[in-house]
Amino acid sequence: MAGRPLIGVSTYLETARWGVWELEAALLPAGYPRLVRSAGGLAAMLPPDEPAHAAETVARLDGLVIAGGPDVDPSRYGAVRDPRCGPEARARDTWELALIDAALASGTPLLGICRGMQLLNVALGGTLVQHIDDHIETVGVFGHHSVKPVPGSLYATLVPEETSVPTYHHQAVDRLGTALAPSAHASDGTIEAVELPGPNWVLGVQWHPEMGEDPRVMSGLVRAAS
Repeated sequence: MAGRPLIGVSTYLETARWGVWELEAALLPAGYPRLVRSAGGLAAMLPPDEPAHAAETVARLDGLVIAGGPDVDPSRYGAVRDPRCGPEARARDTWELALIDAALASGTPLLGICRGMQLLNVALGGTLVQHIDDHIETVGVFGHHSVKPVPGSLYATLVPEETSVPTYHHQAVDRLGTALAPSAHASDGTIEAVELPGPNWVLGVQWHPEMGEDPRVMSGLVRAAS
């Protein structure tokens, strides 16, 4: 009998404190593995590695999640840095772009969350708006706003109705990457989800499902990975 699908989730390196220790650690908010488990998958944390190892890593997974986090380096999409853009995370950009490329090449089901959606867009040649107002209510606190699915999209098959989602972002998709299609919008027209039409399961969402109670997006990934 087949077991639960193994879902890899990208992580990041930060200095962390616990007990008497203050050391570099591979970090991932606990909401991600909880959401994977609630959707029926097994979560595996993927710390940054050499990009040459991405294909081998993805080959051992049934599905891949690129997690939220810092802003994508604007040089990745040929833009001059806006003063409101966050600090660079070059090693993470390089590793996660390699993971995305490997997943797309192998047909591994792929879900990008917030930064992960933005990085998916950049991986396919798209660009980003480096700062938008009104999508962060309070610094360090997740807010909520409504997103409306595009009829007929992959996202709409998972969540057919307009819903309020947990959100925390100040960047967004500008020019869509090659072959990507929008699959949800905010009330102000901001693209809130993208997908790659075709035989492979590829979806990006701008919000943070791991901070909410709705497992349907992650459940879609887990089913595709089963």
